[in-house]
Amino acid sequence: MSTLGKQVRLNRIFSHPSRRVLTVAVDHLINYPDGLPKGLDTITVTTPKVLEGRPSAITLNKGAAMRCMGRHAGRVPLIIQSIALKPDEAVFADHASVEECLALGADAIAVAIFVKGPAELGFLRHLGQVVRDGERHGLPVIPHIYPLSSGDERHTVTHNPDDIRYAVRLGLELGADVIKVPYTGDVASYRDIVNDTPVPLVAAGGPKAETLDDAVRMMREIAHSGAAGATVGRNVWSFPDIPAAIAKLKEAMQEAPPSQRPVTA
Repeated sequence: MSTLGKQVRLNRIFSHPSRRVLTVAVDHLINYPDGLPKGLDTITVTTPKVLEGRPSAITLNKGAAMRCMGRHAGRVPLIIQSIALKPDEAVFADHASVEECLALGADAIAVAIFVKGPAELGFLRHLGQVVRDGERHGLPVIPHIYPLSSGDERHTVTHNPDDIRYAVRLGLELGADVIKVPYTGDVASYRDIVNDTPVPLVAAGGPKAETLDDAVRMMREIAHSGAAGATVGRNVWSFPDIPAAIAKLKEAMQEAPPSQRPVTA
């Protein structure tokens, strides 16, 4: 029964004929060290605008979903982010369980983790437990896996293809249903990773683009790599017209030939 439930939820998210997704993440603030980024400072305004754009899914933290989704419930698939973390901290906070996500009507649970750092095994242990719980209850698990490289005084997320491949392999080994990792910035290297991964691979939307056209260009590259889609945050809600930004990014992502890789539980 859990396999069928998981497939139903995955089909809601991957409902476009291209089998590619353009999802929007509005879960950043709890992981931001400084201030309120533009767009996240008005969550009760931003969330309805995102939903108006009809992305493939929206990712929210539990409390924001509880307070901002009610009037729009069921119109757009919901993914609940379950982790708060910072790259310069060895600890993390898991603030939403599989059971809570199901009670909220979520179609998947997201688990943000860092790898290639001193806390890697703790993150992997937690992801493994969420996968066990998700499997039992039919809830897809989507880890957001960020490999770290050490700078002089702080950790930074690396886009190096070898590090991204390592992150993806960890997600696969631990039983993830969909894996989100940073884009390498290069179609050929990302395509190699996609082709070697038997579960859908979704690219993180990356740092803020200078213009919406730059963000659209990146979506086209990701689509042409064969990836299953992208999750975008600041490259949606930091632009003045959020629904229009989503429409352009969706078009760029879904205009490429349909993915031949099935999305199965």
